[in-house]
Amino acid sequence: METQELLNRYRQGERDFAHVDLSGANLSGMNLRQIDLTGADLTGANLTWISLNEANLTGACFRHADLSNAVLTSSQLKGCNCSGANLTKADLRLSRMQEAELNWAILTEADLTSADLQNSTLDQINLERAKMTSVNLSKTELMEANLRYANLTGANLTGANLRESHLEEANLRNAILVEVNLTEANLLNCCLRSTNLTGADLHRVILTGADLSDAILDQADLSRADLAGAYLLKTSFKNAHLLRTNLEDVYLLQGNLSHANLRGSNLRRADLSGSYLSDANLGETDMTDTLLLETRLIRTILDGANLNGACIQNWKIEGVDLSKVSCHFLWRRFNFTTKSPASRYPVDRNFEPGELGQEYQESSTTIEVLFSEPPNWEVLILTLAELQQENLELHLTIESYVPMDHQYLLRLLANHVVNAKIISEQILNLYPEVKERFTLCRHQLLAMLKHPNLPVSRPVVNQSPPPPPPPKPMADRQQQLYQETSKQIKSILFSQMPEQFVDNIQRLLNYLKQEGIALEQLQKKVIVSAIVQRSQQDEAFRESLIQWEKKAYPEMRLSMMGKSVRVAIAILWKKQKQDNSSE
Repeated sequence: METQELLNRYRQGERDFAHVDLSGANLSGMNLRQIDLTGADLTGANLTWISLNEANLTGACFRHADLSNAVLTSSQLKGCNCSGANLTKADLRLSRMQEAELNWAILTEADLTSADLQNSTLDQINLERAKMTSVNLSKTELMEANLRYANLTGANLTGANLRESHLEEANLRNAILVEVNLTEANLLNCCLRSTNLTGADLHRVILTGADLSDAILDQADLSRADLAGAYLLKTSFKNAHLLRTNLEDVYLLQGNLSHANLRGSNLRRADLSGSYLSDANLGETDMTDTLLLETRLIRTILDGANLNGACIQNWKIEGVDLSKVSCHFLWRRFNFTTKSPASRYPVDRNFEPGELGQEYQESSTTIEVLFSEPPNWEVLILTLAELQQENLELHLTIESYVPMDHQYLLRLLANHVVNAKIISEQILNLYPEVKERFTLCRHQLLAMLKHPNLPVSRPVVNQSPPPPPPPKPMADRQQQLYQETSKQIKSILFSQMPEQFVDNIQRLLNYLKQEGIALEQLQKKVIVSAIVQRSQQDEAFRESLIQWEKKAYPEMRLSMMGKSVRVAIAILWKKQKQDNSSE
């Protein structure tokens, strides 16, 4: 059909031009809204700047046609052939392109927002800088596709084949990539925050510098993948395969690697702080200079792993065999001010072969003490204080207290890995001795504390020990708990950064709340005050405080600790404003 004939009939109101031959036609700039070109042949046609919105183009052929800057919003393109077509900057929003062929097509900077391309073939397509928010690309073929800098936020790529595709700097935030094939794809510096990659094939993929925070990679295969320097905050790798994967310098904070296989992987200088590694396989991994702050290794396999120079502050290990680990020394603490490990262990020598396994047999930072009767909290505090006096490097914090059937379970948290069994036995042996001494001297001790409700008793000479005092009032026990916990909270606030202390202190506050202790004064006089004081002394801490407030999850920001942080920031901001106005 001649171009002029089509235009004349269109102007007269005709819309049905199904199966017409318009190959090589020049329709540049024409407005053919709602036209029906089902099965039409437009091979090599000039369709630049054409308006085909809401048009029916089902099964039409656009091979090698020029559709640059064309408007095809809400158009029906199911089964169409656009192989080799030029759709640069084309508007394809809400278009329906299921089962279409777009091999070798050019869609640079095209807008495919909410378009449906499921089951389509797009091999070697050029989608660089394309807008593809909420696009449906499920079960599509995208082999060797160019998706550099593309915006795929919220896109659905379930079951898609992106083998050897290029997605450098692309944005796939909140995208669905379940069982996607990304073998040997390049996702350098790609944003994959909150992306679902369950069961994905990421064999030999490049994810260097990528952001996978809150992403789900459960059962995914990342064998021999390169994730050097990737940001993996709260990322889930449950049952994932990471054989010989490069994880050097990654930030894998609070990640879940339970049942993951990382055998032979490179974890040099990786930050695994707060991560969960239950039943994971880290055999033959290189963990030199790795940060394992508050990391949980439960039944984790470490055969042949290199832990030399790792920082293990507050790590928790249960059922872990360290006898086959290679390690010269460890760091027991982390200096958050200088952001570097501290407290080398052993101090002036290296571990002998097999010594680490013997040293940490039955070791943990969590100590469980089982009492046959409810403990006297005053006596317990003094028992812990005496134990810590014997070992000045040891600091114990009460983590929880759980009454059980005929037993009472006290969980303590040590500031470094210890032999939990020995410490528990020491506490149980020391507790009766301290209790006996305390019973004899309780009134004198309370007098020293200027207790207003008890008279001062003089020592009684040549007299049998007085009978045990009546049960301690609940208010006294709560006051003792309050004072001890206040000291612990201050210590935590001046030794940890916000991402660590918020969660730790919130657990203590929850425990005090269960004990019926009011927390308002503790929040104002201790927590907020200490945060403000440290912020005024430590500029790096103040910056990390602000960053935490920006990135924290809503539930943490609304917790008592989250509110305390925000109050402290408000006070700091007000003081800064006053200082600036005075100048």
